[in-house]
Amino acid sequence: LDMSLATLQYRRLGRRRAFGSVGVALALFCAILAAGALLAILGYVVVQGVSAINWDFLTQLPHPVGVPGGGVGNGILGTIIIIAIATAMAVPVGLLTGIYLALFGRGPIPEALRFLSDVLSGVPSIAIGLFAYAVLVAPLKHFSAFSASFAFMMLMLPLLVRTSEQAIRSVPQTVREGALALGMSNFRATVGIVLPTARPAIVTALLLAIARVTGETAPLLFTAFGTQYWETNPNQPMAVLALQVFNYAISPYPNWQAQAWAGAFLLVLAVFVLSLGARLMLRRAMRGLES
Repeated sequence: LDMSLATLQYRRLGRRRAFGSVGVALALFCAILAAGALLAILGYVVVQGVSAINWDFLTQLPHPVGVPGGGVGNGILGTIIIIAIATAMAVPVGLLTGIYLALFGRGPIPEALRFLSDVLSGVPSIAIGLFAYAVLVAPLKHFSAFSASFAFMMLMLPLLVRTSEQAIRSVPQTVREGALALGMSNFRATVGIVLPTARPAIVTALLLAIARVTGETAPLLFTAFGTQYWETNPNQPMAVLALQVFNYAISPYPNWQAQAWAGAFLLVLAVFVLSLGARLMLRRAMRGLES
């Protein structure tokens, strides 16, 4: 009887090990498949786009069809301006909302804010672009970079709100209690002690939010609209790199298609740098919490 029980347990152990090995192999295959697809996309964009990168491409205006050369300098400048305005609008709203949810996060109103933030994060970007068009473009009867920044702000807010809340909650309660014990007010303890402690995680969320909107094109079709000239006035239509890539990619002209690949390479490079910076900041934040 003891031998039969031992044999049965051994067989069960063998089946468990076999199933475990199959599961590990399947997970490894899926990971390799996902990584391979990502590397294939990145590699193809780099191979197609890097050959068209030069100083003129980065600094000049687009040339008409049939004229060789030209660049996306106005699109790069417009992208920086629009994202800077969107960041300036999104950071105060997202950070203050995150502080409110972290410190006073109980009750129907905070739960409703969390739910709405989660819903907003799942809204398609083209719907956000249509909303910006209905709110800012149609009433004012002209496209503008500010309306594009408004759309980008709506896309950035959910990530900033929820990540700021989690970053502030991750600060040890003893840090805040120590500040209060020293006579600081609740507001001063939050601004002077809690926020600096959570700053690396908040900056990480900001970098990820910027990377989220850097390559967005759909909202720009209804807001910034684009232009072939240098434009720095946020109240006017403005060139954006992602929009130029879209317009060049659907054109039948080989020169514009080559520039579309080059613009796509710049967008991928920007997202990669922002994601790498976010990862480094997150690692720094984790080390700070552990210490």
